[in-house]
Amino acid sequence: MCGIAGLFHPNEPDRPVDGPLLRAMTDSLVHRGPDDRGFYEGPGVGLGHRRLSIIDLAGGHQPLANEDGSVWVAFNGEIYNFVELMPELEGLGHRFATRSDTEVIVHAWEEWGESCVERFRGMFAFALFDRRRRTLFLARDRLGIKPLFHARLTNGTLLFGSELKALLVHPELKRQVDPRGIEDFFAFGYVAEPRTILDGVAKLPPGHCLTVTPEGERLRQYWDLQFEDDRPIDEADAAHELIARLEEAVRIRMIAEVPLGAFLSGGVDSSAVVALMAGISERPVATCSISFGDAAYDETRYARMVAEQYRTDHHEQQVAADAFGLVDRLAGLYDEPFADSSALPTYEVCRIARQRVTVALSGDGGDENLAGYRRYRWDRDENRLRGVLPQAVRGPLFGLLGRLYPKADWAPKPLRAKATFQSLARSPLEGYAHSVGILADDLRGRLFTPNLRTALAGYRAVDGFRVHFERAPTSDPLSRIQYLDLKSYLVGDILTKVDRASMAHSLEVRVPILDHEVVEWIARLPSRLKLKGREGKYLFKRALEPMLPHEVLYRPKQGFAVPIERWFRDELAEEVRTTLLGERLAGCGYFEPRFLARVVREHQAGIRNFTPLIWSLFMFDAFLRRVVEGEVVAPAAAVAAAG
Repeated sequence: MCGIAGLFHPNEPDRPVDGPLLRAMTDSLVHRGPDDRGFYEGPGVGLGHRRLSIIDLAGGHQPLANEDGSVWVAFNGEIYNFVELMPELEGLGHRFATRSDTEVIVHAWEEWGESCVERFRGMFAFALFDRRRRTLFLARDRLGIKPLFHARLTNGTLLFGSELKALLVHPELKRQVDPRGIEDFFAFGYVAEPRTILDGVAKLPPGHCLTVTPEGERLRQYWDLQFEDDRPIDEADAAHELIARLEEAVRIRMIAEVPLGAFLSGGVDSSAVVALMAGISERPVATCSISFGDAAYDETRYARMVAEQYRTDHHEQQVAADAFGLVDRLAGLYDEPFADSSALPTYEVCRIARQRVTVALSGDGGDENLAGYRRYRWDRDENRLRGVLPQAVRGPLFGLLGRLYPKADWAPKPLRAKATFQSLARSPLEGYAHSVGILADDLRGRLFTPNLRTALAGYRAVDGFRVHFERAPTSDPLSRIQYLDLKSYLVGDILTKVDRASMAHSLEVRVPILDHEVVEWIARLPSRLKLKGREGKYLFKRALEPMLPHEVLYRPKQGFAVPIERWFRDELAEEVRTTLLGERLAGCGYFEPRFLARVVREHQAGIRNFTPLIWSLFMFDAFLRRVVEGEVVAPAAAVAAAG
């Protein structure tokens, strides 16, 4: 895995590139690629690359060019089918100087142009410059496993980089917060593609490419997911084919010239990946897990069951509450505010894994693909009730119940009906957005100042969801919200979390369940094989029964969480008061100080559980200090750190 950065002056072909600036942008990503660095400076363009060596250790230096130096590429990711593409391209007359997947991109561009991305199987984000056409081509993989940020300066210069911090090095990039980014963040805990927290900076959406020339730029979607909800298929045949397809996806991701292992949480997805790896590998698979010393959040018992069954080389470690000291480090890794507190254990498990391996396989993507989240079941049940009661009856009835019913975080789950009533009062999209949000509309209304609400000009975070919800190529309710999650939550939260946490430790993470051919095949399965009764991942679990303990497959889903609610009331109570009642959050003009004081008071008294909001405010406070106020690493320091 690697980091890329660069700049392009499309309207100034003779303008020399600022070499020290290009190096500073690139070296801000040294954590993504500590093994090597390289640069290309051409007429009006500069490409930078930081390398983490995985394949073709000797010949994979980047940026890399074709034979006559007219096409250059800086690439982050892996093209798993490069071995098959090489002979095809050689047969068409292309000559390879290396055995790296990077060079396949160069020759594929020469042969197929923009359509080259449709031939690649893997995870990737790359910048390619064609000198003859004076064209910069940016591309991102289908599911958004690898990130790519870009921005236009007022003079027309295009900046790009694997992380926002690379763009922030440029002195002319404005650090103007986008109010819509604040709304998105406090609604869902992340800022979804293509928006970022900064006005004028964007993320290249998954499955898209951006072509930039002196004549202008063109954003094109080259891939989308299709569903076949009524496809006839035998359950036993489907289970067999699912395992066969996943095994092949795992196999091609085990190619590496460095130590390789896997995360093992004890959940269904990571356990399945480890089981498949064990059947392929000639050596014991290196696996790792973490725990928190709190039984309610500890899955290591299940991880050990799988490790013992497959005789893996297993390692686990306990994380203490003082790991919260990582919050400032996490803010530096994510650049944008990021509210998923499981970023903390993800960071730790990546740190532990990197002590033993350079590449790790993970089980990410299984919940979105195979309907593993409990919220899918809840959404199905709520939609059934919506189908019985018309909106004209349902809205007023459940809206009233939602307002009258107390917020009872302290009560047993069956008595916590307020959120359900609020969801039932809404349309299917609004109800689902409400169920996955971290802070409901009414609470955001109390949190935000009148000035921020005015700046939003009526924008609501659900508007970003609506784009995907309405264009979903299916009428099946479950498939529709799976499509929405693949376009928003998966890429904006899950994959962002894993990418930044792993790259912080120069660890490459590969996600076989998100192989695009596997994803496409699963999408064509009928919903009844994904969610059956109360059982999510129905077909997957049935297929895995010969391979994994029943207790692992059919225990209640736990998730990768930390006991942070208790930490905020006990060990970290003072940090909560200092941050939420501090000058930075009170003075930024976005939040009501009285509401912040109420959050602190009610959470620490055990009246309300404001854990997601408190964590979000911690991360936003760190973002304001590091990015808006300028504590991002300065260019000179970045170069010095890179050596």
